[in-house]
Amino acid sequence: MRFEPVLTGLLFAFASTAATNPSPVTFTKDVAPVLQKNCQSCHRPGEAAPFSMLTYDQTRPWAKAMKEAVLLKKMPPWFADPHYGKFANDKSLSQKEIDTLVAWADAGAPAGDPKDLPAPVSFIEGWRIPKPDVVFEMPGNFDIPAAGTIEYQYVIVPTGFKEDKWVRFAEARPGNRALVHHIIAFIREPDSKWMKDARPGVPFVPEKRKKDKKDDDGDDDGGAFSGDAIAGYAPGMFPMQLEPGQAKLIKAGSDIVFQLHYTANGKPGTDRSRVGLVFATEPPKERVFTLGAVNGKFKIPPRDANYKVDSEFELGMQVKLVSMQPHMHLRGKDFEYRVVYPTGEAETLLKVPNYSFSWQLYYQPVKQLVLPKGTKLECTAHFDNSPNNPNNPDPSKEVSWGDQSWDEMMIGFFDVAFDANMELKHLFPEQKDEKKSD
Repeated sequence: MRFEPVLTGLLFAFASTAATNPSPVTFTKDVAPVLQKNCQSCHRPGEAAPFSMLTYDQTRPWAKAMKEAVLLKKMPPWFADPHYGKFANDKSLSQKEIDTLVAWADAGAPAGDPKDLPAPVSFIEGWRIPKPDVVFEMPGNFDIPAAGTIEYQYVIVPTGFKEDKWVRFAEARPGNRALVHHIIAFIREPDSKWMKDARPGVPFVPEKRKKDKKDDDGDDDGGAFSGDAIAGYAPGMFPMQLEPGQAKLIKAGSDIVFQLHYTANGKPGTDRSRVGLVFATEPPKERVFTLGAVNGKFKIPPRDANYKVDSEFELGMQVKLVSMQPHMHLRGKDFEYRVVYPTGEAETLLKVPNYSFSWQLYYQPVKQLVLPKGTKLECTAHFDNSPNNPNNPDPSKEVSWGDQSWDEMMIGFFDVAFDANMELKHLFPEQKDEKKSD
């Protein structure tokens, strides 16, 4: 009996020591789950990241770099101000996850017990979406020179669809990531006059639209595009992954139009990009469509460090807000989305205080917001055309709208969902339809 106080004291001391000296952080038990959840979708062969993180041997050499990247919150890339909105595709790390990666690096990046390693994540080789039901590929390789400015290329690929198709997942994949800056895959419906003279399968550059030049049909030269985009690729961009019951429509007889932006990097190369689609398994209740609050009439003065540009879009019917994607070029500084309801009440939906042209992210609200008819989506962007902007191609130049990265754009893209049986024209305010019909 006289040994009981001593034994109790020893047990208490052991418990206290264990509490203050937790088990070391290891790759197999602590780090691998964080990588699977937040990093491996990009850090694996064939994806955008420059190295893989599927195994310990692949990850170990990058331990110190990972520590720095997560402490500075450069990785995973995510730029939304956390004070405005919650987003379903938020890949940013929790403080606990950051602490885990930092502790692992500080401990010398130990491997741990192989028995603790979680089962590997199953990826569809070559895709970030489920296995596509159909893949559309450029019919031939496009040759990219080693130097010079390359105009946007367009390639029309007929779908051959004999019936309407509803698409829930879509992904555009470049054939040559080193030379493809971005891809947009548009849907050209059978009755569209857009690029009506282009030959399918042959890359071409549309004739420049000239101010006030019109065809006999009243459209801009080549026909005005008023359709939808089905997929896109740019650094950091997620594939389209819609909620159950929501899908995008590709009508029978439509074409897929690839818009391709190539950037020369000193070495010639070729590209053959493709788009994969996964169809909805049942008719959707809601159709999703991409809109944009656009301002193309700005002129950014030379050396202006904080030039403001506004845009807005008024909704002609009630919709749900599915996602938002700000778009600017190298002088882009920050971007904000606001919603102004018909009652006059306003709300900030998204703030991106440090916009990065290197990461074209979209932001998908956890809860899709209902926007009544007459609601305005307002966007405000600032541009830094000063010498202090390290990405600025030329601070002495006045900058206006243009395709190339040294030009600028201001687009607040946003996806909306609405009754699948509703006609598209109702998305736009009635007065705009009246002007079109005059």
